[in-house]
Amino acid sequence: MPDFIGPHRATSTTDFLELALGTPLDLWLGQEGESNQERAARLAAARDIIADDPGLYDRTTALAVETIGQTMPELLRLAPTPRPAVPVRRPRRRGVAA
Repeated sequence: MPDFIGPHRATSTTDFLELALGTPLDLWLGQEGESNQERAARLAAARDIIADDPGLYDRTTALAVETIGQTMPELLRLAPTPRPAVPVRRPRRRGVAA
């Protein structure tokens, strides 16, 4: 059974993602076998879209993190990176040696 988002019918995950982004996924992911000229045109169109809507990247990233958190939360449980050792600085003594 399809779902509707406003007047739009969504029948697959791809449909939901495209409706959330407002653009086809192929614009961002490309298509197998695309030529260098097609790739350049696709990337130029993507740059224009981001220039017109600078918040799109942040919204897309938030959507991806939310989706991953709900479907594969183990991917978000990253091991902490070790902190680099910071040399300990000892205070210098001031004064005259005896």
